[in-house]
Amino acid sequence: MRILLAIIGFLAIVVAIAAAGFFFGGFYNVAASEEDPQIVTWALPKVREASIDRHSAGLKPPVSLDDPGVIQNGARAFAKRGCINCHGGPGVEWAKFSEGLHPDPPDLKDVADDEPRIIFWTIKNGINMTGMPSFAKAGVDDNEIWAITAFVKKFGSVKPEDFKAWTAQP
Repeated sequence: MRILLAIIGFLAIVVAIAAAGFFFGGFYNVAASEEDPQIVTWALPKVREASIDRHSAGLKPPVSLDDPGVIQNGARAFAKRGCINCHGGPGVEWAKFSEGLHPDPPDLKDVADDEPRIIFWTIKNGINMTGMPSFAKAGVDDNEIWAITAFVKKFGSVKPEDFKAWTAQP
């Protein structure tokens, strides 16, 4: 049994050294223009989802996310904070540069069904090694982030003409 454990330990050390050589030797390609290896494509979303789920546990909105005023304020903040550039908006295409981000920014109609705490946490904290910034680090307060969350929850049902009216500069 000791010999088996020694062999397993030795193999673990060899694998760790080989992995370190691979990554720190520059063999792993970090270019956004290249596809990730299948293991990375599989693992990163799982790690991201588990992390956000753990760190967002217990977050609750201080206001009703169904309140039309909160949703409209969220639409204005969404436009003002530049979210349109990467995610587009109702009746608004995203900026061309966002097509070069890797991973791609999600279509917000696809995340609208997520729990509000997950959307809020993501906006507030951002996602490391993606184009998603931390709005908290940018100085956006929690109330505004909750308003953006309310808008994202309704993203797919907002009519383009309503979005345009809500975000028009006075």
